[in-house]
Amino acid sequence: MTASRETISKQEKAKTERAQITARYNKSIKKKIFFIFFLFILVIIAAGIAATIGAYQISFTEVYSILFHCLFHNVESYEQYAVWDLRLPRILLAILAGVGLAVAGTMMQGILKNPLAEPYTMGIASGAAFGAALAIILGTSIFGTGAVVDDRYLLIGNAFVFALIPAFVVLAFVLYRKPTPGVLVLAGISMLYIFSALTMLIEVPANPDAVKVAQFWAIGSLERASWQDIFPISLVLACCIPLLMWKTWDVNILNSGDETAESIGVNVKRTKIFIMMVSAILTAGVVCFVGAIGFVGLVAPHICRMIIGADNRFLLPASAMFGAVLLLLADTIARTIMAPLVIPIGIVTAIIGTPLFLFLVLKKKKEYW
Repeated sequence: MTASRETISKQEKAKTERAQITARYNKSIKKKIFFIFFLFILVIIAAGIAATIGAYQISFTEVYSILFHCLFHNVESYEQYAVWDLRLPRILLAILAGVGLAVAGTMMQGILKNPLAEPYTMGIASGAAFGAALAIILGTSIFGTGAVVDDRYLLIGNAFVFALIPAFVVLAFVLYRKPTPGVLVLAGISMLYIFSALTMLIEVPANPDAVKVAQFWAIGSLERASWQDIFPISLVLACCIPLLMWKTWDVNILNSGDETAESIGVNVKRTKIFIMMVSAILTAGVVCFVGAIGFVGLVAPHICRMIIGADNRFLLPASAMFGAVLLLLADTIARTIMAPLVIPIGIVTAIIGTPLFLFLVLKKKKEYW
């Protein structure tokens, strides 16, 4: 009888513990969903504020009135030109670029198990800048020679192809050398320096005006944002992000170790190749429009990981929203801090990201991997 009571007591205790664990898990999930929703609202607010700030001040009510008239009426005014033709494409491009870079950075950090991995430190952004510099300064494109500066999409295509070269080099390291995460990041940084040096080399004898345009690409800028850019970059994001979201559970399993992942049934090699390739295409699709904007893919995932943890099912959308907010904030600062001059957005993101980069380099504790 006593043994029976002890058995029942143990069962009730186990049931209570399971209920407590389930309650804590559900609470954690709700917290993560709330954080993502909060960031989404923050993106909308930041976009609204950015639309009102500029050389010509326009109130919130005027902005939304202009948007309404542009959608349903054809009324031409200076305010409409400022909001619809100048600010809105720039805001949307900042959101899309922030989302793309943050998502790529999140997945690269996940598969490489290194908080320093991101599109900029992997050399992908510098490769795109070199491709653009070839087109701008030398008039040379993989599609042929000629006035590629006048043909925007030939320049963009050049930047896209050269952005993939560092990605393939890093991928080759993963496949054939099986390096440690630290060595892999060093390989990416070496690609960054190589393409940066090549860019500076072709700038030495070049026309100063062409060099100035190329430097904007090398630093990153939204100065040339237009409605023509929104559809192609949206298409790249729409194709790549669902594929990466589909692989988030596999990345979670990889965080427990390659051997554990293999024992569960995850093809580690194939998964890493797939994620690296899609992340590289996503990054190339972004930087070929906005240039080599650094540190967004470093800052956004790291901060979100500190707040909601390393579950990539929630970390990926949270980092995407945070990246959009970060780039909107950086662009607003770039447009206003030295108005009427507009500084390249890459300078602002570098000022924000460099201290965090140094912090991560010096930090010894591995809290998330």
